[in-house]
Amino acid sequence: MHTVFLATIPSPDRGVWHLGPIPIRAYALCIIAGIILAIWWGERRWQERGGTKGAVVDIAVFAVPFGIVGGRLYHVITDSQLYFGAGKDPIKALYIWDGGLGIWGAIALGGLGAWIGCRRKGIPLPAMADAIAPGIVAAQAIGRLGNYFNQELYGAHTTLPWGLEIYQRFDPSNPSIPDQGPNGVAFGSIPLPDSPVQPTFLYELLWNLAVAGFVVWMDRRLKLGHGRAFALYVAGYTLGRFWIELLRTDNANHILGLRVNNWTSALVFVGAMAYFFLARRRGPREAPELLSTEKPVVEEQQKVD
Repeated sequence: MHTVFLATIPSPDRGVWHLGPIPIRAYALCIIAGIILAIWWGERRWQERGGTKGAVVDIAVFAVPFGIVGGRLYHVITDSQLYFGAGKDPIKALYIWDGGLGIWGAIALGGLGAWIGCRRKGIPLPAMADAIAPGIVAAQAIGRLGNYFNQELYGAHTTLPWGLEIYQRFDPSNPSIPDQGPNGVAFGSIPLPDSPVQPTFLYELLWNLAVAGFVVWMDRRLKLGHGRAFALYVAGYTLGRFWIELLRTDNANHILGLRVNNWTSALVFVGAMAYFFLARRRGPREAPELLSTEKPVVEEQQKVD
């Protein structure tokens, strides 16, 4: 007789550790690791396309800070009830380290930063977007690990064997006060009433990795150019984000019965797919010489009489 045991995914007991007075936040580490991966992978793909070494790093100097600001703005605007109103602390809208970056704002404002960088370097933005597309969605996958450590953005109760255990956390300075925020600590495996829950962070993590692989495969097969690889990433990501949003139970604003992020995903998906097909008219992928920032030096020979 064999006994089958159903397993669940345990949550970390905390999302913040302290090195003396310095807080080490898992969410921030995941974001940083994702940025590093996106730049490294984007740099490799850019050079494979004929681009100049170091160009992606130069563009990231503009795109990354713009993206972080844009991501936070989108989150604060769409979830303003978390920071403004009776009993709320508006200054927490600036606490990026506590979590809360909307990918839509990050892409929009990050794209503006990338455009500024590309203009300064004299290289086409669509080609740069194609190079960094798989790295961006892979970075998003790493970023979802930060939500895991923060015990946030999960779904409803589930009996599936991969259900996520959510533990009661407390204020580390006063263990009698519950604190489910990123600074809380679980002093023992005390599950919350709805635990285990749907691990939506894991669903999106795996989906994003699949999208990254799909974009790379399609890019190699079709030699995508003029921003089409980036459009494919956006379409793939929004397709998954739509159904994952339907599983989430965190507080969110709704329009006509659907979460705001569902409407955003649907609209952005349609726009990305339209661009993907319309951009075929621009012809083959950009020529390598258009991606280089190194201008040939022409030496003039002077005749000596």
